[in-house]
Amino acid sequence: MFDSRREFIKNSSLLLASAGLSSLYSTSFAGPQGQKIRIGAIGIKGMGWSNLSSFLKLKDVECVAICDIDQQVIDDRLKELATKNIRPKVYHHHKDLLADQSIDAVIIGTPDHWHCLQMIDACAAGKHVYVEKPLGNSIVECDAMLAAKNKYNSIVQVGQWQRSQQHFKDAIDFVHSGKLGKIRIVKAWSYLGWKHDVPVKPDTAPPAGVDYQTWLGPAKTRPFNLNRFHFEFRWFWDYAGGLMTDWGVHLLDYALLGMKVDTPKSIIASGGKFAYPNDASETPDTLSTAYEFDDFTIQWEHTKGIGLGPYSRDHGIAFIGNNGTLVLNRNGWEVIPESNRMEAVSLKRSVDNGLDKHTANFVEAIQTRNASILAAPIEVGAHIAKFSQMGNIAYRTGKKLHWDKAKNRFHEKEANEYLAAKYYNNYKIPKIS
Repeated sequence: MFDSRREFIKNSSLLLASAGLSSLYSTSFAGPQGQKIRIGAIGIKGMGWSNLSSFLKLKDVECVAICDIDQQVIDDRLKELATKNIRPKVYHHHKDLLADQSIDAVIIGTPDHWHCLQMIDACAAGKHVYVEKPLGNSIVECDAMLAAKNKYNSIVQVGQWQRSQQHFKDAIDFVHSGKLGKIRIVKAWSYLGWKHDVPVKPDTAPPAGVDYQTWLGPAKTRPFNLNRFHFEFRWFWDYAGGLMTDWGVHLLDYALLGMKVDTPKSIIASGGKFAYPNDASETPDTLSTAYEFDDFTIQWEHTKGIGLGPYSRDHGIAFIGNNGTLVLNRNGWEVIPESNRMEAVSLKRSVDNGLDKHTANFVEAIQTRNASILAAPIEVGAHIAKFSQMGNIAYRTGKKLHWDKAKNRFHEKEANEYLAAKYYNNYKIPKIS
């Protein structure tokens, strides 16, 4: 252990310089355990605020800055933080926050279409990054983000906090035990019963205090509409991928982990706006996607307005084997036997707080300078975001698709048009060399 932050920074700078990295990117790296990790939060309305609140439970974390394009959100958060005697600096653009040399790590809790640019900028500025899921809004973005992390040597955790929950790990250990027998089908699903239609609303001027042009960033310029702002952005292709990437990255991640696979032979999807055909949203409210592997399939389902999903659960993963089925979700896991082929396993309930464990895991990785202990490193986030994007691309093309892993593209030409998110307003996806 180093005796002081200054000594730690000095030694880190020498190590990074010897690796061919500029010392510019080491001046804000955090010190060892027991020293404060100074956090800046970019986007503090939804999960960005939940993440920051979790970090602030840790004695080694200090919030030194917040950033948002909505002044009302900033004002509300400042009041809440003041009750804890926390008075952070305020920024309205992420680049200004990243220029603050007092910050060691940042939380990125902005809409999906901003994740790529902000994470790459943060890595280039020498910050460690906790970025919300899905990692990127396109396959090309995910590749660029992974390249940036490797170039700048930042520690990057993706907000897939289920990776930190013990009961998820226990369930996957059971799957890997072989007791279920041959698994031929894995189902993953999200039935969002509480989410109904998005009523059509007229365009308006942005609310006072909202920097709408900055919010748009690389997305196509359109008149302001409340339907596309804050939480609702996820139902529009300009900014996100609907439930396929919103919940799919959480649940399909465990389907892949349980089956020890990465790349499907083919992908096919069918669905549409079957529940609310005339509402304002663009992404499908009903979708079925099948990923084909050599001797089993992974199936994804989602609905809005229906909450009674498979096995009477509104979300989950089911590993369906010859001997029995293991059903897993955030509440716990159980095994339902097939006739008398195995013993049942009664519900093993969740007993921990996944988000709190996940943020603590990120802080420990920074303090020990050991990215190998991350529960959801960027490699995990990039892969599952790309996997979920494949399902959306299959839906949008209406084709059965085949992925060429060696070439990092589809065999089908029309599908490759969706590999990269379209950028506007003079923004470009960075090319990392």
